[in-house]
Amino acid sequence: MQFGMIFIFTMLIIFGCQSQDSKQSLFQNDTTYHAETAEKLGADEYGMKKYVMAFLKSGPNRSQDSTEAARLQKAHLDNISRMAKEGKLVLAGPFMDDGDIRGIYIFNVSTLEEAQALTETDPAIQSGRLVMELHPWYASATLPLLYNLHKQVAAKSF
Repeated sequence: MQFGMIFIFTMLIIFGCQSQDSKQSLFQNDTTYHAETAEKLGADEYGMKKYVMAFLKSGPNRSQDSTEAARLQKAHLDNISRMAKEGKLVLAGPFMDDGDIRGIYIFNVSTLEEAQALTETDPAIQSGRLVMELHPWYASATLPLLYNLHKQVAAKSF
């Protein structure tokens, strides 16, 4: 009986270590500086760059019927996908509460004017269902890499 418990415990440790190793293999442990990658991503000497963050807020016109609201939401999601494919939007997502701030965008642009032009392409903005509050933001230059990583883990798309 004791040998059986030791065997099971040993196997759990081995499989646990293998599982941990496979998780670590998802991430490269190479922490050396790569000048070519930094240049390609537009990184400064700290590995950072300028973006514009947008807070999507409830707009003044939210009285659409359910059919129109659904149509606007679909068009909004299609617009998000288009901007992401173009590399102009590196992160987007809704907040999970029911507050006035509905979600965020992080635009891969360096000026508020560029971000404003992009927000004006959103049908939910055009209809007044949402409004955007834009802020310059400084973060890791690696954010544009998220789009392809996300595609690797998303079994479905919107």
